[in-house]
Parts: sequence; structure tokens; C-alpha cells
Amino acid sequence: MAEVSLGVNVDHVATIRQARGTDYPDPVEAALAAERAGASSITIHLREDRRHINDSDVSKMALAVKTKLNLEMAATDEMIEIAAALKPADVCLVPERREELTTEGGLAVRGRENELAPRLARLADAGVKVSLFIDPDLDEISAARESGAPAVELHTGRYADANGERAALELELLRRAALHAVELGLQVNAGHGLTVANVGAVAALPGVVELNIGHSIVARAIFLGIEGAVGEMLTAMGRN
Repeated sequence: MAEVSLGVNVDHVATIRQARGTDYPDPVEAALAAERAGASSITIHLREDRRHINDSDVSKMALAVKTKLNLEMAATDEMIEIAAALKPADVCLVPERREELTTEGGLAVRGRENELAPRLARLADAGVKVSLFIDPDLDEISAARESGAPAVELHTGRYADANGERAALELELLRRAALHAVELGLQVNAGHGLTVANVGAVAALPGVVELNIGHSIVARAIFLGIEGAVGEMLTAMGRN
């Protein structure tokens, strides 16, 4: 079985910067440290309100990242054109609301296949691999396939927030979703709310190729540094 890759999201390095309006800490510096520690990709979310990552960060990151850049963004015409011009290796389309603290759930795909399909095709024509960030719902996964997406990223937030029997139930939903996606020929990624305490079970799910983790790694980096926090996460994933 191939090792599950770790994508490190460095958005919250930029959040700290924006809190004081300074030019530090630099998310690009954090990304390079994460790569040195074994990250297989770097994820950043260019939100419509530019609350943390901004356009300059994206341009600098595209030049600096040595592994691959995964750009999270809303499925809007503006963002599609930014990605088509930039040509990151990967794009993950996510839902977005201005008032939310962080992404609160999966993208609603079912019933929007005809709307999403040309946007996915636009990115595919630009050489960008697209995933859709969706809840572990079998119908949503089927809709993702019908829209032309080659990959999905399963939203692990409900599992991460649960305990005991509820956590076991949410993990089973993730397992079924991953298997269904694999049966449809989709690459399976996962992420949201994962920590060293809960990541192991998700990393062990059948078919999962990549985990994208940000907040908990940046939080642990306060005590361990970016490289230490990434190494700790890789160990929890069974990589070290």
C-alpha cells in the first residue's frame, strides 16, 4: 500500500501576519520549512475576501514551492480564471461564505453538475488537476464524478469534532465514501480538523491518497516549529 501524502496548509501563518498588518510571518517561508520536513504539497486558500492569503502570496508561492501547489478556492468565475492563468498543479473547489471562520462543510455538487462541469473543464484545459471538497455522502461523490472531477477531498470535520460512538460512525461514513469514490475511479483526498490525535484512522482508510492539514500543524508549530510539527503529523499518520 502506498504511503498517504501530507499536504500542509499554511493559511494561518498569513492569519497571524494579518492580525497586525505586518509583513511577517511569511507563509512562503513556512511552506519551504514544511517541504523540508517531508510535506508532499502545500495548500493555500485564496478567499474572495483575501482575509489571509492574498494574490501576492499566491504568485510568490507558485514560484517558491518545490513539491506541488494546491490552491483552494471558491467555484467562481474570478477564481477559475486566476487558477487557469497561474496553473498550480492542483485546485480544490470549496464552498465559501464571508461570515464563516473556516470552511463549514462540503461543496454542494448534486444538482449543480451542469454549472460546475464547464469550470472544471476550463481548469483541465489549463493543465490543472481539480478536486471537489465534499461531505462523505455517496450521492455527492457520484455527482462529483458526473461533473467531470478527477478527485474528491472528503470533509473530515464531523469526524474530527465527534467523540466515542459518534466518531466511529463518522469514520465509517468516511470509509464508505472513500470506497465509493475509488469504485468510480476518483482519487480520494481528505482533510479538515485533523490533528495528531485523530489523523491515524483517516490515514488508514482504504483508497486515501492525500491528507491536507493546516490549523493543527500551525498551532503545534508555536511549540515545535514548522518542521517539528510536520514531522509529528507524519509520525501520527504512520509515515515515520
